[in-house]
Amino acid sequence: MPGIPDRSFNAACGHLATHLGISLAAARRRVEILAAKEGLRDTAAKLALAERLLEETRASGLDRGQLFDGQLRSVGEDDLFMIED
Repeated sequence: MPGIPDRSFNAACGHLATHLGISLAAARRRVEILAAKEGLRDTAAKLALAERLLEETRASGLDRGQLFDGQLRSVGEDDLFMIED
């Protein structure tokens, strides 16, 4: 069974998840995969990686929430979109 992650690591992953519009587990998985690729094993390095990813995401200027809303709006206006079975 894996150990309980650090609270600050969970918080950083939570901020990343909120900004990307994904679940906490998906954000944590993304950080863990990148950490494994970079050979990072300790929690402090993973925390720094999560914070770096958050800053890169904020710097990109892409608002994923607005993108998702736009996609849902276009699907809802489609004539072939079926709301109910």
